[in-house]
Amino acid sequence: MKLSLRDVSLRFGGVRALDSVSFDVEPGTVHAVIGPNGAGKSSCFNAICGVYPVGGSVRLGDRELTGLPPHAIARLGVARAFQNIALGGADTVLDNLMVARHHLTRAGFVSTGLGLRRVRREEDRHRARVTEIAAFTGLDAVLRTPVAELSYGGRKRVEFARALAAEPRVLLLDEPVAGMTHHEKATTVALIRETRAVLGVAVVLVEHDMPLVMGLADRITVLDFGRVIADGPPAHVREHPEVLRAYLGAHS
Repeated sequence: MKLSLRDVSLRFGGVRALDSVSFDVEPGTVHAVIGPNGAGKSSCFNAICGVYPVGGSVRLGDRELTGLPPHAIARLGVARAFQNIALGGADTVLDNLMVARHHLTRAGFVSTGLGLRRVRREEDRHRARVTEIAAFTGLDAVLRTPVAELSYGGRKRVEFARALAAEPRVLLLDEPVAGMTHHEKATTVALIRETRAVLGVAVVLVEHDMPLVMGLADRITVLDFGRVIADGPPAHVREHPEVLRAYLGAHS
């Protein structure tokens, strides 16, 4: 299901964070959004997720996302893993992944409180699915471990897995390898590729590691001062003169 942004604009007072941003994320692809600090990358993710009201249009397939609250957008199939890890440290990996299933549950507050049999069956189904996702992401051995006891790389992986547990069509990854060791980066890149190939999920990532982006992304959108200055396959973007001036000069 294609994610499409058309003329998306966002202002904070007199500052234009996004200026008529348009691009498409095709189903089952890895799409990178890059740019210098302050270029509008996080604002772009926030616009997709409904954190701020924006001008223009954000669509997932034939569904308009603009104007919907974040929980409604999540229910339609957009999930996000944050740069700053947002997990319950005292809770287990299992507990953190189960939280992501909340919007998929049918049981209400009263029936859950009464512990009805159908509620228990539904919870068992969600727990089984979470266990599968933990195995897919390499977390099955620590499923009962409190998140606070994991390494930084381990907690980043839980953040990734929790987003997958929401059963997204589009997965937004905000600097997924920031602060990781070389081995952790390689493992995360492999997981992103598996997510695309096995689950068919479109992955949109913001990342500053340019060699990683160039080797992983099918398509790249480059932002600078809230505007799209380039959009295309890595080979095209790598040689784009505006990109070289704005962002990649130090890496060329």
